[in-house]
Amino acid sequence: MFELKSVDKKFPGVHALKSVNFEIGRGEIVGLVGENGAGKSSLMKVIYGAYQPDSGQVVINGKPVKFANPRQAMEHGIGMVFQEQSLITNLSVMENIFLGYEAQFTRAGVVNWRKMAEAAKFQLAKVKLDIDPATTTSKLSFAQRQLVELAKVLTLEERIAGDLIILLDEPTSVLSQEEVKLLFKLVRELTTRASFIFVSHRMDEVMELSNRVYVMKDGQVVDVVSCGDADVETIQRKMVGRNIDREYYRESKQTPYNASKVLVELDNVSLPGKVRDVSFKVHAGEVLCLVGTEGSGREGIMRAIYGMLSPTKGQLKIKGLALAHFNPMKAVALGLGYVPRERKVEGIVAGMNVYENMTLSQLGRRSNAGVMRIGEERSLARDWIRKLSIKAHSEQADCGNLSGGNQQKVVLAKWRSGGSDIMLLDHPTRGLDIGAKEDVYEMIREMSSTGVGIVLVADTLEEAIGLAHTIVVVKDGKVTRRFDYTPGAKPSLFDLLHDMI
Repeated sequence: MFELKSVDKKFPGVHALKSVNFEIGRGEIVGLVGENGAGKSSLMKVIYGAYQPDSGQVVINGKPVKFANPRQAMEHGIGMVFQEQSLITNLSVMENIFLGYEAQFTRAGVVNWRKMAEAAKFQLAKVKLDIDPATTTSKLSFAQRQLVELAKVLTLEERIAGDLIILLDEPTSVLSQEEVKLLFKLVRELTTRASFIFVSHRMDEVMELSNRVYVMKDGQVVDVVSCGDADVETIQRKMVGRNIDREYYRESKQTPYNASKVLVELDNVSLPGKVRDVSFKVHAGEVLCLVGTEGSGREGIMRAIYGMLSPTKGQLKIKGLALAHFNPMKAVALGLGYVPRERKVEGIVAGMNVYENMTLSQLGRRSNAGVMRIGEERSLARDWIRKLSIKAHSEQADCGNLSGGNQQKVVLAKWRSGGSDIMLLDHPTRGLDIGAKEDVYEMIREMSSTGVGIVLVADTLEEAIGLAHTIVVVKDGKVTRRFDYTPGAKPSLFDLLHDMI
């Protein structure tokens, strides 16, 4: 049904795709895996029309085609659900779903909003999302926005006569287990009319959903495996070109924290909305994980510590200082670093290069009378590119063009190079491949051993159990349980789920 023949794509200093061959049959689900920077995103963008290949062919139903832009790809039945999401958050849900296709609801320049809302409800029903289509998209949770993104792509069913090809780029990264099951059920149902390309770093999900898996490394397809003929460990080894460290979460490197030095203290803190009477302390060298379901209040607590939300009740102390009128600027001055869940929106500044992003939090220390010491900035960035194995052709690379995992490493380097001794990590491994995750885990252990206090919202419960000294379970905005433990004496998944749900 669809084929790429010897597709090549180069950018300044980067050979992103090297003579890639790829095919997908009608009604097939094909997995696509590889490390961050392996070429997966570039390949997806060629398929979707966002990039044009330098050489090679795109073939649909035996006929070569050329896409000048994503709209032309959509007219051929190709849609994409983006990892970082393409929704415009200050528009309504229904405006996002039909963005670029409003003419069907418009007469003499006037939009029939009732008709658009009815059509949007029909699309939302496909993904089992019961919300008001007039809701402003920014008010939805990340998981809800992901489902709106899928509903937007499924409008192709009504617009295209032939079969569809739907690209799923990390669609499950922040979905709950039930939402993942719903998504997989929808995908399987849709294979009567669509083929899917599924990109994920969660190998168990790739193996569960896909018929075949393409493995990429350094811009090349290194293997194509049938899911019945390979296990997760074999595929991971092909991805990274080496054996994976079995001591995955580096638990042997977990050192006791300094119980006499409190860096962060929440005393009966309540926040607008759900969070009520939350109390805990974070000590020097401690990794404290907040666990709970989506919407439990974890993210709100993180943002309050960073000064982005103001408590309606209770007291927040940073390094013993009771804070009023706290804000992110004061937080940075006190040594806090924040790695947000949505790195493209809040973590990096696309359009600025790597060294500019790394020194954003320390401009005063890197300038003379307001003039930046650019040589010093670039030298610092080169050091951290080497330390964290960031895949960028140089420190002058546009940060917006890096893969998601490398962008995350730039965000981490921004705070570590600035000397932050309190780190707030909100899903720091979301969308990262297994090799990049190991790098982040190594960095967390290194920070902890040097006395950095860490508040972590982990991507999975296994990650929380593996990394934490302390787990605080949050349910409906309240702390329901606290676990303090050492390696070898950690709670089970059941222990956490019992208090989460």
